[in-house]
Amino acid sequence: MNRAEVRTRIAEVGIIPALRVDSPQHAIFGAEAVFGGGIPIVELTMTIPNCVEVIRELAATHPDAAIGAGTVLDVDTAKKCLDAGASFLTSTGLDLEMVAFAERHEIAVIPGALTPTEVMTAHKAGVDFVKIFPCAQVGGPSYIRALKAPFPGVPMIASGGVNQQSAGDFIHAGSAALGIGEDLIPREAIAEEDLEWVRELCRRFRNIVTRARNGR
Repeated sequence: MNRAEVRTRIAEVGIIPALRVDSPQHAIFGAEAVFGGGIPIVELTMTIPNCVEVIRELAATHPDAAIGAGTVLDVDTAKKCLDAGASFLTSTGLDLEMVAFAERHEIAVIPGALTPTEVMTAHKAGVDFVKIFPCAQVGGPSYIRALKAPFPGVPMIASGGVNQQSAGDFIHAGSAALGIGEDLIPREAIAEEDLEWVRELCRRFRNIVTRARNGR
């Protein structure tokens, strides 16, 4: 998927499932469970063993899905992920060197930011979305609302502590999308290879986002 397609996909779906598991096999199972739950997007964190090879396999077997590399901390790692077929890069912080790399190679980039200065700097650098992380720990939806007041044109992704109880509030507060980890992909569900558990959670979060966007 090209950069514009990834940006559109994330904006439409409104959910980026983040996988942080302990084996390549669990990562592939989790990604395919998410796809089966109707979310054609996944972020694979670099803490997964052999994560680059997992990205390569998923990019080859699921060409219509947006396969993201998460917790990318430097340009060398970003290059490996791009070569493996990643269609977007995310990080927990703002690294302008990595943003510039993504710009040069026309790949979607979603850096982490927390303060107004970081949000402004990221937006000026031309990022696709700004991931507000860790969001729940610094005020949750009220913090997104506070940031959206001075930055109404910056597409923000709430990440860190988003759950079924708060997801709708984050959308109401102005989040363009939600980054969701274990509350969407529980470790127990992965360990037990319980496809239906993950798919049901995907359906629930999709319904929450749809309802919130419709003002409900």
